[in-house]
Amino acid sequence: MGSNGEISDEIQHKSYWRFSKQDFLPEESFQSWGNYRSALSQTCFRFKDRLISRSDDASEIGELRKQSENEMKRCLTWWDLTWFGFGSVVGAGIFVLTGQEAHEHAGPAIVLSYVASGVSAMLSVFCYTEFAVEVPVAGGSFAYLRVELGDFVAFITAGNILLESIAGSAAVARAWTSYFTNLLNRPSNSLRIHTNLAAGFDLLDPIAVGVLVIAATIAIISTRKTSLFNWIATALNTAVILFVIIAGFAHANPSNLKPFPPFGAKGVFQAAAIVYFAYGGFDNIATMAEETKNPSRDIPIGLLGSMSIITVIYCLMALALSMMQKYTEIDKGAAYSVAFQSVGMNWARYLVALGALKGMTTVLLVGALGQARYTTHIARAHMIPPWFALVHPKTGTPINATLLITISSALIAFFSSLDVLASLLSVSTLFIFMMMAVALLVRRYYVREITPQTNLLKLVFFLLIIIASSMGTSAYWGLNPNGWVGYAVTIPFWFLGTIGLSILPQQRKPKVWGVPLVPWLPSLSIATNIFLMGSLGAEAFERFGICTVVMLIYYVFFGLHATYDMAHLHRKAQSKEVNNGDMIGRNEGP
Repeated sequence: MGSNGEISDEIQHKSYWRFSKQDFLPEESFQSWGNYRSALSQTCFRFKDRLISRSDDASEIGELRKQSENEMKRCLTWWDLTWFGFGSVVGAGIFVLTGQEAHEHAGPAIVLSYVASGVSAMLSVFCYTEFAVEVPVAGGSFAYLRVELGDFVAFITAGNILLESIAGSAAVARAWTSYFTNLLNRPSNSLRIHTNLAAGFDLLDPIAVGVLVIAATIAIISTRKTSLFNWIATALNTAVILFVIIAGFAHANPSNLKPFPPFGAKGVFQAAAIVYFAYGGFDNIATMAEETKNPSRDIPIGLLGSMSIITVIYCLMALALSMMQKYTEIDKGAAYSVAFQSVGMNWARYLVALGALKGMTTVLLVGALGQARYTTHIARAHMIPPWFALVHPKTGTPINATLLITISSALIAFFSSLDVLASLLSVSTLFIFMMMAVALLVRRYYVREITPQTNLLKLVFFLLIIIASSMGTSAYWGLNPNGWVGYAVTIPFWFLGTIGLSILPQQRKPKVWGVPLVPWLPSLSIATNIFLMGSLGAEAFERFGICTVVMLIYYVFFGLHATYDMAHLHRKAQSKEVNNGDMIGRNEGP
């Protein structure tokens, strides 16, 4: 498909707004009940096929994009991506979770929590950047994992991406209502509808729903106009952040830093696992590769530049809050506004609340862009109905995918509280980032039909050692945070696994930009993400496990058969092209 969106006459005459069965279930397995029963009887065979099958860069960049029928418009530069990075990341995490985690888990040492999660996030940023440059498509981590780890792993990741997208937007929208309430100087939860439902679901939030709808509407109209709106709003938010840092340190009381880690190292890392959510939006930037004019140059600048500055800002803001107010007195809902009120700057609480609202608005706005593009590419692969892959010919945006995420997020935001969503979000985010690091190592050390079988077995063995030792370290930390014997076993095994990888020859070198110090940085990313996952409570994993079971049920009864049909249709088309080429060659022969 050409860069100008050349499509067939048949597609050109199709209406974007169509709702036939073929638009939602075009695969052979769903054309009749007989076909579906036959597909179910082949579930084991098809699962094996999908487990070992791999996509490739060319298919993700070219063939799969045809499912959208129209091209997204290339209109973004590194400047847009840098501001999208700020707009996507700086929002609910720093303004809401900082106060919550400082009060409950880390105390003044919340700054160390941001350092730990920031280091882990930067390691993931390196992995995302290399993939985004090499495979510049809207699918982000989903597309990268399809290429390197196969359809099934990509599906599990896709489920977590959709879960993260929907729950993440809902969490930010709920936080938006909290700060809006504070801005109006009204009692907490006064703008929510009180009901007799279960705790955590008993405060209905119509304002959160309205904010989500407005952000989605802007994202649907135009990517370029969304970028302009984001730039203005983020610039204003940056001015508020600078005020918070400067004014916070001007009213700092060093005695508020004592005791520095009131809950010990365990509290620091438990908080780090939660505030990791504050860094989670950067992966939205990778999904905008199709709309970026020069991905190989613009994406590294936009991703690495924005995330480096954001990490420093987060640490300074967390330190300023901790020095302004004793951690036991920090308000969990609107920490910065109440902290300024406590030092006599009553007017500042309104400025901070306004800045927080602007930050959360841009998070929702950029999230609406990035999440819809994730969803678009997932639909292109037929893991969800391909109707959601369609790109509107006039706006150049995936309207259907945007509506799916927005409606789902609005339903959750209407019922669920922020604390119910935050821990679940962190598990999904950390899991995806861990898988990205694994995929990068596979990409560097394995190329199909080139890598010797012995090297492949060694790669799998060393990866299993790295993952198992990281899980062991995390488990030992959870069981005995003050011990050391377990670390004396698990950490050397991690080193051995990483050293083993470093000895293997790399089968592929990045064309433009690559992660430095491979395999050490990706291996460290695996270890830190697993460690932070282990710092979360059991309840988060229970919810994660329930969601995963639901995903697997969906996969067995729908996703598996849709992707199998899609893949085999693609193989038949390729085989036909090869046969046609052979025929032409014979006809042109002597």
